[in-house]
Amino acid sequence: MSDWYDAPVSLLHGVGEERAKAFAGIGIDSVGKLLEYFPSRYEDYRVRDLTEVKDGERVTLAGTVYGEPSVRFYGKRKSRLSVKLVMDRVVVTAVWFNQTFVKNKLTPGKEILVTGKWDKHKLQITVSEMTEVDSERAQKRGELAPIYPLGGDMTHALLRKAIQQGLRQYGEQIPEILPPEIVSRYRLMDRPAAIRAIHFPRDAEEGRQARRRIMFEELFLFQLKMQALRRIAREQTEGVALPIPMEEVRTFVRGLPFPLTDAQKRVIKEILTDMRAPYAMNRLLQGDVGSGKTVVAAIALYAAVKAGYQGALMVPTEILAEQHVQSLTALLAPHGIQVSLLSGSLTAKRRREVIGELQMGLTDVVVGTHALIQEDVFFSRLGLVITDEQHRFGVEQRRILRSKGLAPDVLFMTATPIPRTLAITAFGDMDVSTIDQMPAGRKPIETTWKKHEQFHQVLEHMRTELRKGRQAYVICPLIEESEKLDVQNAIDVHAQLMQVFPEYGVGLMHGRLPAKEKDAVMQAFLSGEYAVLVSTTVVEVGVNVPNATFMVVYDAERFGLAQLHQLRGRVGRGSEQSYCVLIADPKTEIGKERMRVMCETTDGFELSRRDLELRGPGDFFGTKQSGLPEFKVADLMSDFKALEVARQETAELVEKDEFWTDAAYLRLRQYLKREGILDGLVFD
Repeated sequence: MSDWYDAPVSLLHGVGEERAKAFAGIGIDSVGKLLEYFPSRYEDYRVRDLTEVKDGERVTLAGTVYGEPSVRFYGKRKSRLSVKLVMDRVVVTAVWFNQTFVKNKLTPGKEILVTGKWDKHKLQITVSEMTEVDSERAQKRGELAPIYPLGGDMTHALLRKAIQQGLRQYGEQIPEILPPEIVSRYRLMDRPAAIRAIHFPRDAEEGRQARRRIMFEELFLFQLKMQALRRIAREQTEGVALPIPMEEVRTFVRGLPFPLTDAQKRVIKEILTDMRAPYAMNRLLQGDVGSGKTVVAAIALYAAVKAGYQGALMVPTEILAEQHVQSLTALLAPHGIQVSLLSGSLTAKRRREVIGELQMGLTDVVVGTHALIQEDVFFSRLGLVITDEQHRFGVEQRRILRSKGLAPDVLFMTATPIPRTLAITAFGDMDVSTIDQMPAGRKPIETTWKKHEQFHQVLEHMRTELRKGRQAYVICPLIEESEKLDVQNAIDVHAQLMQVFPEYGVGLMHGRLPAKEKDAVMQAFLSGEYAVLVSTTVVEVGVNVPNATFMVVYDAERFGLAQLHQLRGRVGRGSEQSYCVLIADPKTEIGKERMRVMCETTDGFELSRRDLELRGPGDFFGTKQSGLPEFKVADLMSDFKALEVARQETAELVEKDEFWTDAAYLRLRQYLKREGILDGLVFD
């Protein structure tokens, strides 16, 4: 970075080596980091007129000490100090609790500023802060004071003073980084002025404009990284333009046993356009439970095979792999396309046969689990890789599968609807296609919320469905009893339901079962041997049992909206009316709101938006694997429009040849290089 940014904070007048340790405690070791340590909010120290102040409001008032202060002691070590102040010809009482040391500063005739809570009826202010007008802190008068996140030995006084000194010594060296046309187009404050104003705004409007500039810069630079990554990846991976016979694809689509929705048609067009382009596709396909992602995958696989290439579909579980093989075979086999299964449960002989057929090009499409990425698996001509429930696979696993071919097209699929805000942030280096429409004729799942004491009613409703020959899921948050959490557990509920429904088979499944036992339990439920399946959330993804029409979720308040929606999606997969009952006694308003929202809508995208509002971005994905950046100023919810604009501007910018060569964009290229995006490239 430039000299000003990397200059040690100890070089600032008034800081030195010893105080620099306090700055290191909050992650500041350079002037650049100091000046970009932005306030989280402001305290309003602007002096107000008494006629403007509302009762109970926090306010700063200017007054002159009138008369001697008095102290009254009460209780153990408690005190009340009061003094009269004259303000605008009005006498008010200023009160301090347990701060007798202030008395010596309250000499008659002294002008002071007091900040605290105003009691309009008593004409009294309970003081939290006092400033002597003739002191060094008199600068606070009329000011919005920045409030920062602190830690260790750091104080606001030390931090503010150092920032002021940093601006005095290095403020003239702060460069503009955004292109002039961007600054002009969006009427942004210039960067040096914005950094100065966000710390010490002259008024609220200047503070808003400074925040707006820095917020946009954060989002712009983040999106620039994402868009640069996309272009570089596209150009460095010499993909193959698949010669897809479009008329054959249209004939295949016309022959499907159901019409496609407009949303399916739109995403298919996006995917086939990528596949026909001379670079490797890197696309995320997201769609709600039951929105028809599988048929989209089938059309893409059909197109790849008809272009002379093989396709691979990787899924997280063997049951899911077997279901995909059945559905894809039904769609593709009539057109002469060979679909095979490759999973860990195959016999050694069958596994060798499948691998041999792949290598010789006799198998067109292979569906499998992690078995697809084992070292001895090779393809004859791999052209398309699809991963279902992409968040279940790590980056390295996806990379290995891609390496099985020469830069094949890659399509990631997920049934977890992601709000657009997060999709273009967490998956900004991918193109995103969204199926936001459900097939016609699908009946919405009726969702109700019951308290634990109403469970007997729920069991009667379940019995009604079982008598019709239907099946039911009962979902529990824990496997076995826990002393710490008073929540229903799968083992106890299984034992209870075996007594309630002795005439029906009741299965039990949870994450601690070995994979083979899980598969056996699920197969028994699929075949109808079990009418009821008690399970933890391992049934959340992918399993398709059309005969299951009833679901109970115990202690539903322990789940986020997105997860509840995924669980609910295990029913309603057939033509019969399905039901989901949430058993919950939420203690918080947010918990109650989640239950209400679940009962109001079955739209996964609306639920994900509400979930984001209730929980925040980090909790939406789970903090550890979220992949979301931590912005200093920008907020993904309130600044969504700016995020969209930044994405559009940077996407257009990186496609311009002059961006990579012209001096006007040198600082942005240097930024990308510092971030490791342009490793190995040199700029003058």
